[in-house]
Amino acid sequence: MSKILLIIGCFMKFINVMKNAPEHKLLMPFLLSIFLLPSLSGCKLTGDKNDKMWGEYRNEGTNAYSGLKEINKQNVKQLKVAWTYRTGDKTDYVSLECNPLIINNILYGLSPRLKAFALDAETGKELWVFNPFGKESKEGGFNRGLTYWKSGDDERLFMFPANKMISIDAKTGKQMMSFGDSGYVDLNENLRSHKGLNLQENVENTSPAVIYKDLIIVGSSVGEDYENSPGHIRAYNARTGKMQWIFHTVPQPGERGYDTWPKDAYKTAGGCNAWAGLSIDRNKGIVFAATGSPSFDFHGGERLGKNLFGNSVIAIDAATGKYIWHYQVVHHDLWDYDLPSPPNLVTVKKDGKTIDAVAQITKQGYIFLLDRASGVPLFPVEEKKVAASTMPYEESWPTQPVPTKPVPLCRQKFDERAITDISPEARDYVLNEAKKYDWGDIYLPPSTKGIIQMPGYRGGAEWSGACVDKETGIMYVGINDIPNITQLLEKQDANTENLDNVPFNKAGEILYTRTCAACHGNDRKGNTSFPPLLNIEQRLNPHDVKTTMENGRGMMPGFRGMDEQDKEAIIAFLFNSENKRVYKKKNKDGDAIAGKEKKMRYRLRDYIQLLDQNGYPGTKPPWGTLNAVDLNTGEIIWKKPLGEYPELTKKGITNTGTQLFGGGIVTAGGLIFIGASKDEKFRAIDKLTGKTLWEFQLPAGGYATPATYEVDGKQYVVIAAGGGGRQRTKTGDYYIAFALP
Repeated sequence: MSKILLIIGCFMKFINVMKNAPEHKLLMPFLLSIFLLPSLSGCKLTGDKNDKMWGEYRNEGTNAYSGLKEINKQNVKQLKVAWTYRTGDKTDYVSLECNPLIINNILYGLSPRLKAFALDAETGKELWVFNPFGKESKEGGFNRGLTYWKSGDDERLFMFPANKMISIDAKTGKQMMSFGDSGYVDLNENLRSHKGLNLQENVENTSPAVIYKDLIIVGSSVGEDYENSPGHIRAYNARTGKMQWIFHTVPQPGERGYDTWPKDAYKTAGGCNAWAGLSIDRNKGIVFAATGSPSFDFHGGERLGKNLFGNSVIAIDAATGKYIWHYQVVHHDLWDYDLPSPPNLVTVKKDGKTIDAVAQITKQGYIFLLDRASGVPLFPVEEKKVAASTMPYEESWPTQPVPTKPVPLCRQKFDERAITDISPEARDYVLNEAKKYDWGDIYLPPSTKGIIQMPGYRGGAEWSGACVDKETGIMYVGINDIPNITQLLEKQDANTENLDNVPFNKAGEILYTRTCAACHGNDRKGNTSFPPLLNIEQRLNPHDVKTTMENGRGMMPGFRGMDEQDKEAIIAFLFNSENKRVYKKKNKDGDAIAGKEKKMRYRLRDYIQLLDQNGYPGTKPPWGTLNAVDLNTGEIIWKKPLGEYPELTKKGITNTGTQLFGGGIVTAGGLIFIGASKDEKFRAIDKLTGKTLWEFQLPAGGYATPATYEVDGKQYVVIAAGGGGRQRTKTGDYYIAFALP
């Protein structure tokens, strides 16, 4: 400190002398640079270093922004592959959704089977690999990245395989066995402690956590059925793994929001989880969560009320876990309108003032812009009356919040005008299919007849998130515009006494229909969200399937509480095994949930998109768009279709866009980089006009958020290309980096 004061003192004396020199006006800028550069270079280099790195999921403020500009609009057409890394463990269904980290010239990523690895960021050379499951395992799952923490020489990465949080040494890739209990924290623990209830937790985490000082703050992915786990947000000591605080997203007695549920709902209610990740304002010491719907998603007869803190943006004191504010964007959700991505922490200009804000994208196509300190909307939000549910036991909420700005980014009503027009045959097919169900506005409640839900539960916006340009306050977000068929069926009683002495495979078929068909289909052919189970013996063995049933994978919850005989029967049915056993009657021990009032329960018929006879979306194109929204004014600047179907393009059907999974990044070079589209292309787009300036045909779809970084003055852009997943395109195991030649 004394040296700095001495330099400043000498500098001020020199300035006073120079003021009287006639040449001082010419010399002063030069002299300032001589004196100031040595003293300020530390600050400057810190800023440059942050720009050069990609240090956390979707970078600072979850905005996926980079100040790098070596690659720009003028030279992006020269972009070439710099290196390619293959993980060597692709799967038939799971996609790579990882947004890699780049820290100190090292790239950290995840493979389809959730191996963590480190690469030389300049060459793609492998430095180490860590497999959390063991050499012979075929485990894997959707996961969007790693979390990095450093204190002195201690550098750690945190990853989330299955129900575990594991800490590994960032330098060596070795598991930190002193962390948690024998090297990991079990995320199923410390959630509920209600004795006498037959509850099984089924928690994993598919998105990275955030760091605040020495705390790692964790969201969760949980099941979406009755009695599945609650999505409480928890903070752990980054060194020891000891839990430091918990925020109950399903409030307990005496907590804010408890009165928005039935009296004892907190004992069994689930969901309300920050599955898409969290955002952190380290200067203010606030962590921001965006939560999903309460469970069961599509019928709320056992959770009457507004259901805080479901479908809410929540501001929480990062040090203590104390509530600061919340804003609920859907009351008593019946449509699976989870908040699909962590909030963007932005700074906007409004009415001549600069305001720190939170921008939350939604599956409904809305953007809620909230004051970061108070949660008050920056644009008016109206509570609009919506249709009432006709379902037994249900009491849908009479109004829903609708922001006046920005306007919705996707269609929010289904009628004949929305039906596809790519051919007369396609229109007739979709119209005949749609007539089987009810139509209406966005908040038409689900029913046993079924509704055409528009937008569908793949959005609008999805987990892909939005990127925000720090220079302009413009948000860029991919939007899906594809409806779903949402139909409720009565849920069969879980009591299996009627299966006594039924052949084992037949019992398995009945249990499969009750437990699994809603996601994988009665015909076992799967859908856009869940994989097919036909011919499963060609891909997996019974042990793998049992492990997945118990632990869950991707969107599938774990069924740890399922009776062992039931699991074995379902597996026997799936593998068509020659099993001569018969199903044996179980002891009846009453209602699984003590004291719970018996009501009719429901399940979703299936996760079904409204498609034409050839599998194209049943609405008029575009089906996927990239949107530029000025957050300062709330105005849409441009909207462009993103992606194409080459076979339709050849027929002259252009500008269709495709379903989008994967985020974009925006740079100071004037570019947006994004994969996401079903045509498996990686594009560079002019952020001012939306014009595509460069594209590259990936070996598999880039359904992940890319990253950009700099090594020795050279800028790179990297994307995970794993294909598969919900797009059902070919799978891969690629990380591909691009740079100028």
